[in-house]
Amino acid sequence: MVKTSSTMLPLGTQALNFSLPNVDGRLVSLADFEGAPALLVIFMCNHCPYVIHVADELAHLAREYQQRGVAVVGISSNDVSKYPADSPERMVAEADERGYTFPYLYDETQEVAQAYRAACTPDFFVFDAKRQLVYRGQMDSSRPNSGITVTGKDLRAALDAVLGGQPVAAEQKASLGCNIKWKDGNAPEYFPA
Repeated sequence: MVKTSSTMLPLGTQALNFSLPNVDGRLVSLADFEGAPALLVIFMCNHCPYVIHVADELAHLAREYQQRGVAVVGISSNDVSKYPADSPERMVAEADERGYTFPYLYDETQEVAQAYRAACTPDFFVFDAKRQLVYRGQMDSSRPNSGITVTGKDLRAALDAVLGGQPVAAEQKASLGCNIKWKDGNAPEYFPA
C-alpha cells in the first residue's frame, strides 16, 4: 500500500466524458447524468483499506444525496491482473454487500482515471450543474486507525453548497488513500514514482 494524495485537479475543470460498464452490465456515460444539479465522481476500489474505512458511510451519503437529486458514480480503475479483489465480478459482490445505489463502473483501460488525474482511492470530485469542478478532496479527516469517526463532513459541505446555490469553500484538503494500481507502463506523468 502506497499512501497517495489526490492531485487536486484545478477547480473549474469540465467533467470529461466516459462510457464504462456498470456492475449490472449496462454502459454508463456522463450524458446519463444530464439534468442533475450536481455530480459526484468517486475513484474507488474494493480492497483498499482507505475505501473500506469509509465504504459504509459512503453508501449512506450516496443514498441521502441521490434522494436530493445528486448524481453519484463510482469508478474502479485498478489493474485487476495484479489485484483480483478489484475484478468486475468482485465489484458486483461489493456493490451488493455495501448497498451501493450508484453505478459502480470498471475502467479497464485506465483512461478515465488518467483523464480525471485520479491518483488514489478514494478520490472525490464534485461537479456543479454545468459540470464544472467545484470540489476535489477528502470525504472527511478520518483515516484508518485515526480514531476519528467517518462523517463525510467535507464532502457533505461541498454538496450542500452546490445544492444551495452557494460557492464551495475554496480551502479543500486533498484526499488520501492507496495509489491507483496502474498497469505496467501505464502510470501517468502526474503520478508520483
